[in-house]
Amino acid sequence: MALSSDSAREPDRAIDPDRDLLIERVIRAPREAIWEAWTNPAQLVQWWIPKPLVLRVDALDLRPGGAFVTRMSEDGQTFVPHVDAVFLRIEENDRLVFTNAVDSTWHPALPAPVAMTTEIILGDGEAGTDYRAIVRHADPQQRAAHEELGFFEGWGTVTEALARLVED
Repeated sequence: MALSSDSAREPDRAIDPDRDLLIERVIRAPREAIWEAWTNPAQLVQWWIPKPLVLRVDALDLRPGGAFVTRMSEDGQTFVPHVDAVFLRIEENDRLVFTNAVDSTWHPALPAPVAMTTEIILGDGEAGTDYRAIVRHADPQQRAAHEELGFFEGWGTVTEALARLVED
């Protein structure tokens, strides 16, 4: 059975200000460089956690359903969970979507501190790449909890570190 063009369209994923958090900025680098920083473990460990913490990538299986597992450490010796997620969508140099509501073994998860679906969107801009990180939550309480835990400071810090890495 063939899908009609109407049924093949994606649902509207507009930002819901009651449930979603958003980081936007222009990064003065090509989309390919930002994509590489997100998808190459050797680069991801350089920026995706605030210093002085150390990041380790245990799985980065870039396909829908593929595992995305990272661990963090304060001393570089003892590592604790950071992210245990699966990729939902991979569009090279354009969009990366993952969720921690399902863990890397495909079991439903109750991740601490909050369950979220993250969408990284890269677009062409006049001064470089328009970078958007949309972090979606199940309800306004989860969104508020994530914001209170320092979402903008944490994600802002690592987004700045990403920009420094790829703009050099």
